[in-house]
Amino acid sequence: MEKFDKLAGVAAPLPIINIDTDMIIPKDYLKTIRRTGLGKGLFSEMRYLEDGSDNPDFVLNKPAYKDAKILVAGDNFGCGSSREHAPWALLDYGIRCVISTSFADIFYNNCFKNGILPVVVTPEELEKLLDDADRGANATLSVDLEAQEIRGPDGGVIHFDIDAHRKHCLLNGLDDIGLTLEKAAAIDSYEGTMGAARPWA
Repeated sequence: MEKFDKLAGVAAPLPIINIDTDMIIPKDYLKTIRRTGLGKGLFSEMRYLEDGSDNPDFVLNKPAYKDAKILVAGDNFGCGSSREHAPWALLDYGIRCVISTSFADIFYNNCFKNGILPVVVTPEELEKLLDDADRGANATLSVDLEAQEIRGPDGGVIHFDIDAHRKHCLLNGLDDIGLTLEKAAAIDSYEGTMGAARPWA
């Protein structure tokens, strides 16, 4: 998993509440278990017209936001089904941070396991960040995980809270497998001891 420490980039505003995982990546794209290639399906029902062409009114199709790395979204982001394809699609598109006032629990947990930082802010802070994001490519946001800060284009700073263990995992690029491998020496020692004590097992 790629480490997350600092991120600076364009933030796309998506002020819609209850964006569920089916809106993030529709069920038509769930036939694969690969984490790559799903970016093309991200928000596809809003992003494309019926003939398959880009919807010019959707934020990620606007020139200022095509390379967005941050998403500023409405309340209860990631609700609905538990599909892990949702963070995979965001990551494959290039989104490394999602900011909202709240997230569905399973989606929130899946973000950390895939190298995406979900940041919870107050409604007042979200309004300020949406205002910043509305200014397009001329107004980038900077997210500093170590300092737990978001800096706006005008120098304003928003502090956010995050669980210390999850912060450690993101800073060091550790998913569940990486966390297990950190204990490889202890596991090998245990297996060796048990193998000697119970050779029949």
